[in-house]
Amino acid sequence: MHEISFRDNILPLKDKMFRLALRITLDRAEAEDIVQDALIKVWHKRDEWAQIDSIESYCITIVRNLAIDRSQKMEAKNTELTPETQEMPDALTPDMLFEQDEQIQLIHRSISKLPEKQRTVVQLRDIEGKNYKEIARILGITEEQVKVNLFRARQRIKAEINGINGYGL
Repeated sequence: MHEISFRDNILPLKDKMFRLALRITLDRAEAEDIVQDALIKVWHKRDEWAQIDSIESYCITIVRNLAIDRSQKMEAKNTELTPETQEMPDALTPDMLFEQDEQIQLIHRSISKLPEKQRTVVQLRDIEGKNYKEIARILGITEEQVKVNLFRARQRIKAEINGINGYGL
């Protein structure tokens, strides 16, 4: 096991932690607060870092738990997420840009309507690129449950998008 440094190993995870908190709470300010609280919790546990297998999974788990706790306390509503930033090639025409933006918003709306566990699995797998084993460890469920939740989430997103895109045809 190598020595874990707050600056080198934990601070670089801040953006991932923020994206997960934002996905769960759907509130930018709340997500920032959650990340700060999580970083403080991780710092206070610095004596235990040597026993942690994956510091990234540990940090993500803390953020997830804090975000869920705060969401439940505030009775957070599923509202639309707006894309943080988008890099668009210059070759796209204005109508193509508009259509692409609409599709991204549709996907964000569809994801935000998912149950919390499915939303988190989609975030960790499709956006953060985590493998099934890491997701299972973070969420405290089996790999099979991760696969089932991911499958169901993707099916719901696909059905909603196809329903909207096929409307009127």
